[in-house]
Amino acid sequence: MAQPCENCKLRAHYDKNPNSLLGRFWRWHINFCPGWKAFFTNLPEDKKAAFREKYKFNKY
Repeated sequence: MAQPCENCKLRAHYDKNPNSLLGRFWRWHINFCPGWKAFFTNLPEDKKAAFREKYKFNKY
């Protein structure tokens, strides 16, 4: 079953335009979102590395 973070509409806004208000909100939000943490920590290491680079995310 796909987790909500896989198909998140806010994440899609970030992917389309990282500087948009919704894109910036999503990027800020992932720093403390329990859903993102569960999604991210369950990814294989290669996908984690890709997400870390794409989203400049190094928290977990």
